Amino acid sequence: MAEEKTIKLEMIKELEHGENSYQSASLYKTDNMVDYEVLFDKELSYNDILNMAEAVNIVSEFFDVNCTAIIRHRKPCGVALGQTLYDSYTKAFDCDPIGSYYGVVGFSKPVNEEVAKHLNSMSIQFVVAPDYDEKALKVFQDNSLIKVVKLNTPLKEYRKIKCEEIVISPFGALVQDKNDSELNKDTFKVVTAVKPTAEQIEDAVFAWKVAKYAKTNSVVIAKDFKSYAIAQCYTNPLAALENALDYACDNSKDAILASDTVLQSTDCIHPAIQGRISLIIQPGGSLKDSKLIEVCNKYNIAMITTGIRNYRS
Repeated sequence: MAEEKTIKLEMIKELEHGENSYQSASLYKTDNMVDYEVLFDKELSYNDILNMAEAVNIVSEFFDVNCTAIIRHRKPCGVALGQTLYDSYTKAFDCDPIGSYYGVVGFSKPVNEEVAKHLNSMSIQFVVAPDYDEKALKVFQDNSLIKVVKLNTPLKEYRKIKCEEIVISPFGALVQDKNDSELNKDTFKVVTAVKPTAEQIEDAVFAWKVAKYAKTNSVVIAKDFKSYAIAQCYTNPLAALENALDYACDNSKDAILASDTVLQSTDCIHPAIQGRISLIIQPGGSLKDSKLIEVCNKYNIAMITTGIRNYRS
């Protein structure tokens, strides 16, 4: 007998519309639903909820430090860590100032007045955070356009929530577990003679986590826990790599380059050389890995392979 899968959904409410204004949509309650509350009697849209999920997914990777993730159209356009929450926010915003306008901003820590005032002045449409101080709430309360969500489920617990991703297609329903990939000490390897510093490895882990949530093919340029470029949705990694380096410009010097997919040829290394990248982190596993490593050694670029591909359509 074929296995059957029953999914119980309880409607919470009908939404104003779906992804586009002419599509109908509804919100349903699930067994593993996150506990959150929308402040100031605002209504979340279909797109708001999807963007919120992306923002919280990213900041939950850095739940124990100050992290900001800015999302547009379900894609990260700026992610950063900072000494303070304001520091992380300004660094994230600097990655893509134009894309950040009208974006969704997620925070790993409670929002204070300083951060709220800056958000209020930048046409941000949506904020999600574990909490807000009273002065921050006062700033947001006077803004009729911004939507504010308080996440009651702790981010550390959020990461433990098991849920499935379901796509209903004309060819059948596709069900998969969410991507819970973590770097593994057994597959995380420095493969070049050139060895990275401890600081470079920390930046590489940060860049890898950002690339995990970008759309394939993606390349992230990062340094000092700040994304300088996030190139995504390319049909080949070389195009993503070249675009990221062009966008980062001089900021690519001594930075980290993270690729969510395997770099297949030395054509991907040469632009990194020109951009003066210091370290490349990528899945590895190409038939030409040895040649890539040889070129990296020649030009004093460290390389880490993770053994993990993070495909994301």
